[in-house]
Amino acid sequence: MIWIYNVYWYRSGLKKGERRISDSILIEKVKLGDDEAFRLLVEKYRNDLFRVIYSVLKDQKESEDAAQEVFMKIYTSLPKYENQGFKTWITRIAVNHAIDIKRKQQRRRENIAEIVEFDMEDKDGKDLETEVIHRERRRLVRERLNELPDNYRDVIYGYYIAEKSYQEMALEQNVQVKTIETKLYRARIWMKKHWREEDFL
Repeated sequence: MIWIYNVYWYRSGLKKGERRISDSILIEKVKLGDDEAFRLLVEKYRNDLFRVIYSVLKDQKESEDAAQEVFMKIYTSLPKYENQGFKTWITRIAVNHAIDIKRKQQRRRENIAEIVEFDMEDKDGKDLETEVIHRERRRLVRERLNELPDNYRDVIYGYYIAEKSYQEMALEQNVQVKTIETKLYRARIWMKKHWREEDFL
């Protein structure tokens, strides 16, 4: 079934000589193991489902990948389908899947923000687990330090690795504290944009 689906994903319309068959007949055929019947369902509804998914994700490639995952879900869920309106049923599956992906993306962004914005100033009262996590994050930042642009590397090293205050770094670099704050802010933005959450797990 996967082979059939991948082969026909980018084609449109029916193959030469094919005729329209009702959804109910196709569904029954799929339940009996007819992969060709499922291909016809994919051909019929793929554009509709892609539009629904794209309206949530707003990304062409992610929407294409999600659409394939949705059709796999539809295929495996068909035995549970009970004639409650096929298009409505598959649209609900597509919407829920797209929303799940969107939520995971949001959680990933939030996790990245936590990684690059952890506060190293309050050292008192930390439990062992928190200290170990911070130590590991410092190690990971140190390993990726050379990837940073030159103008960000010094503040990231000073703040996260050497654990210096804004005032200490400002004195060393003979600049205003506000300059250090701005550089650190921009460095964090760069890290969020270029470093993935998975790189820190």
